[in-house]
Amino acid sequence: MKIKEKQTKIIEKAINLDDVLREELKNPKFKKYFDEYGRQLELSLQIIKLRQARKMSQLELAEKIGTTQGNVARIESGQQNFTVKLLDKVASALNSDLSIKFII
Repeated sequence: MKIKEKQTKIIEKAINLDDVLREELKNPKFKKYFDEYGRQLELSLQIIKLRQARKMSQLELAEKIGTTQGNVARIESGQQNFTVKLLDKVASALNSDLSIKFII
């Protein structure tokens, strides 16, 4: 089997993160944590989904934004605060636009 076919099969078997989140939010302890850090976790989830949609590994994203795979893992797990500069790099690497807005 070719490498690209293997990568595609792995991606097809990937977990649906919306389903996981929906299930985890049933846990009161998880929900409390999510409510405290929800925006950061939502950004992390968006980055994961976009990276997966682009069929890009954490290592590939790391190389494009000039960091390590470990740092991308921390970004995606919500364990790193985001700067606008970092989010802009990620958006660019994922061929996306970054939009930040305040809602009144």
